[in-house]
Amino acid sequence: MNIKKTKPRRVAVEPKPFDQARDELFQHIMRCEVAGSHPDHQKEWFDETLAYMAERYHELSAVELADLRTLGERFAQPAKTAQQAVSA
Repeated sequence: MNIKKTKPRRVAVEPKPFDQARDELFQHIMRCEVAGSHPDHQKEWFDETLAYMAERYHELSAVELADLRTLGERFAQPAKTAQQAVSA
C-alpha cells in the first residue's frame, strides 16, 4: 500500500503591531498625497499622524514609533531617477 504523506497545514500568523502600523502609515501617506508636499507640511502631517498612531498602537515603544516615522519619511520622499543616482 502506498501511504500518502500529508503536509502540515500552515498556521495563519497575525502580523505584529509594528508591521500593522507601518502598513497603515504607508497607506495614509499614499491616500493623503504626502509625497511631494512642502517639507513644512510633511513635518506637521507626520507630527499629527504619529501622535494618532501612538494612541492607536499603544503597544509600540518610543523607539518603534521613531523607527516608524523614519520609515514613513523615507517612503514619502520622491523617487530618485537614474540620472539623479548617477550624479549623486
